Amino acid sequence: MTNQFNQLQEKRRSIYALGKNVKEDKQTLVDLIEKTIELSPSAFNSQTVRAVIAFGQDSDRIWDIVLAELRKVVKDDEAFAKTQAKVNSFKAYGTILYFTETATVKQLEADFPAYAANFAGWAEQAIGGAQQAVWEALAVQGLGASLQHYNPLIDEAIAKAFDIPETWQLRAEMPFGSVEAPAGEKDVLPAEKRFKVFGA
Repeated sequence: MTNQFNQLQEKRRSIYALGKNVKEDKQTLVDLIEKTIELSPSAFNSQTVRAVIAFGQDSDRIWDIVLAELRKVVKDDEAFAKTQAKVNSFKAYGTILYFTETATVKQLEADFPAYAANFAGWAEQAIGGAQQAVWEALAVQGLGASLQHYNPLIDEAIAKAFDIPETWQLRAEMPFGSVEAPAGEKDVLPAEKRFKVFGA
C-alpha cells in the first residue's frame, strides 16, 4: 500500500552534510517551525515544548559553546580534534534548541496526583513528537537536519548565552540547512522483531 504520509516520512533522515544554501527566508522558516510545534500533540494539552530558533552567528555560537564545554572534559588533543570536526559540521544554516517547560510539568503533577509519576514521561513524548514533526516539515521543504544531545553538559552556558528561563530544560539540539550530501543506507529491524498483531 502506498501512503502519502509515509512517503513524506521517508524524506526525514539524519543529514550530517549540512550547508547554508537555503532559499527560504528566515521568517518563513520561523513560521513553519513555530506552527509545526503548535500543531504537535501533548498530554492534557499541556503544551510543554519550548524552542529557540537561531540563525547565522547565533546558530554558530551554540556549537562554539558545545566545543568549549567539551574541551573541559576531553583532555586528549587528538580525540578533541575529531570531536571538533564533528561539532563544526553542525554550523549550518540554523539550529533549533528544544526545551521542556518544567513548571507546567510540576503543576500538573500537583493538580493530578494520581498521574504525577507520568507527566515527565509524557512531556518527553510531547517533545519527541514535536521534534519528529519539525524534522519532517524541514525535509518536505528540501532541508536536512539531525538531532543532537549535548545536554546537560551545555545547559548552563546555553541558558546564560540565550537568556533562557530557569524553568526551561534543554533536551536536544537540531542543526538544519541545505542537504550537501544524502544520508547513508538505513538498517531496519525485521517486522517480526518489532511488532505483534492480534485479531487480524
